[in-house]
Amino acid sequence: MKAYGTCFVNDPWRPLRYGPVELTNVPRQRLRGEPLKEGIPALPVIVGFCGTDHELMEMGRRGELSPKFPPGKDRLVNGHEGVVWVPGQNRFAVVLIRGGDSVDPTRFTEDETYFEYGCDGADGLFCDRIYVHPDMLLPIPDGYVRDGKLALSFAKKMVFPDPYACTLFQLERMEDLGSAHRFRQTARRRGCDPETARRYAADEIFERTVIFGLGTTGMLMGDVLSQAHPDARIVYVDLSGADSPKVRFALSRVKADYVQNSFPDPAGCAKAICAALGGKATCFIGLSGVNVEHEIAFRHGVLGCNGLYNSFSLGPRISFDTMPFGFHNHLIFGSINFRQDHMEEAIRRLARSRYDEIVSLIGKDEFTADPMGAYENRIYCKSAPMKTAVVWNGDYIDPGL
Repeated sequence: MKAYGTCFVNDPWRPLRYGPVELTNVPRQRLRGEPLKEGIPALPVIVGFCGTDHELMEMGRRGELSPKFPPGKDRLVNGHEGVVWVPGQNRFAVVLIRGGDSVDPTRFTEDETYFEYGCDGADGLFCDRIYVHPDMLLPIPDGYVRDGKLALSFAKKMVFPDPYACTLFQLERMEDLGSAHRFRQTARRRGCDPETARRYAADEIFERTVIFGLGTTGMLMGDVLSQAHPDARIVYVDLSGADSPKVRFALSRVKADYVQNSFPDPAGCAKAICAALGGKATCFIGLSGVNVEHEIAFRHGVLGCNGLYNSFSLGPRISFDTMPFGFHNHLIFGSINFRQDHMEEAIRRLARSRYDEIVSLIGKDEFTADPMGAYENRIYCKSAPMKTAVVWNGDYIDPGL
């Protein structure tokens, strides 16, 4: 099938480009044990830009994208956040991005395979027409379609289910690991049985939480965490001014403190974080994509004894001194994925949210005329909006809803 879309290639000068692409309908599995199924045609309606897209562009610039290409292709159609119209089913759907020959694609093992639409081995949404596995087209809630068109306000919210689902997965993992990491000490301190201690420990791990990096994922992480653990003390850390729109919006959603990292050295930032927390962090979530996050957590001592470090950034290399690391009993983990149930829950929660307020739109013609210029000068520049999306097919959008 021929269509027009944007794609990533290995090229030091133009790793992102727009033009004609030939799409192949590759039979795929949603989960191990299920039959291979061909995709069905879908028309992307609105698509969001994610930090992963920018990282993939940089990989293409460095010539590192070949393992990400679909079978037999030398390019990857990008885009993994958004809503599609499914002509054969006469409905809108949110695409479940990850599947494969895996029992659970979020925790695949060496003898399993996975794919991700727009990210790894499968073409994505920045295209006029795509193929999607029929069981990976998730329904949207009732009430957001009128006369065959999708409400724009709702459509904007639906560029977030992917990162929101990631944060639901992260929360689940932190609760699992935190409870296992701390329950014996909690049982002795509280004088309770181990199973009761696990429940307490799953809550205690968030007693003093640092969310380092206030992009959309950091904002969503704070939202999800505060809903599940309302007594958690949360401190956001970011470069933005305290009066910036994104900080104001984040603090309107979550009861949290804010530390602007405008300090001349990491030590000053670390001191300010501990002051805002009222002590050392029990949980440190790194989301900034820069190395200073782990330096502040480990070298400058923000993460306390028995603390959990969640590496949720793409790019940084974590290092630590093994002597204090061992004696402080730190737990470090990293995992960036989600299951279908996380995505379905994300859709339900986002439908009731105000996250459309932080989505800015770029015109399709402006984006496709110069995709790299749009990335570098508007979508991912220092003055970029909190979240950017493009209405790929305006015929299915009602801007008045």
